[in-house]
Amino acid sequence: MTHGPLSEVPTEPLRGPRGSLRDRSQRRAPEPPTVALAAPVPGRRRSWLTRVVLGVVLVALFVLGGTAFRVWQVARIDDRRPVDAVVVLGAAQYDGEPSSIFAARLRHAEQLYADKMAPRIVTTGGGRVGDAYTEAEAGRRYLISRGVPAAAVVAVPVGSDTLLSLQAVAARAKQDGWSTALLVSDPWHLLRARQMARDSGLEAWTSPTRSGPVVQTRETQVRYIVRETGAMLYYRLTHSSVDTETTGLG
Repeated sequence: MTHGPLSEVPTEPLRGPRGSLRDRSQRRAPEPPTVALAAPVPGRRRSWLTRVVLGVVLVALFVLGGTAFRVWQVARIDDRRPVDAVVVLGAAQYDGEPSSIFAARLRHAEQLYADKMAPRIVTTGGGRVGDAYTEAEAGRRYLISRGVPAAAVVAVPVGSDTLLSLQAVAARAKQDGWSTALLVSDPWHLLRARQMARDSGLEAWTSPTRSGPVVQTRETQVRYIVRETGAMLYYRLTHSSVDTETTGLG
């Protein structure tokens, strides 16, 4: 049986359902999609800045409100107790005669002494150039004229503001060997005065006056609360006093 020549084997690659192997090897892998960087959105930046500003404003209001509340709160508390000295914060005087504000403080201190809250009263405050008397000397003369024993009234005629006066009182207390004090002043002044006294080394409490021009009307009270709120914040930031010579609330 004669066989013819062998049929040539086809050289064409096998194809599957998705094309030839060669075709598949020459295909490129799909490139990942390009992600475009987002440009800053002006609206978002403004929104972030608004939140920051709002946060700062809220914190400021919280601090202001909290300080004003403390000024008001301490003004309402008479924290009298037995101490080494009643300390009267100075105010204006005219040729040795205390102003109405100063006289109201001195009368309150006199009552505390009569109630045996302390064995001594300390009057404070320096004088201006040309004054014949300092605030402390005028206060001492006034108390003695009202029957307080001269030996029980100590004048500390130093300081043009509350802080300097209280630092001088603290130095005198250390010299004389006493350390506790009951501060007498107008109600709205006492939070700051107490803090200054304690920072100066005195163990201090407060007893506010309930008479005098400063406590006569609500309008006056609000004005002093606002001013003392600012003065207290100023002291916390700078540890110095606001000079208010006309009322003695420096």
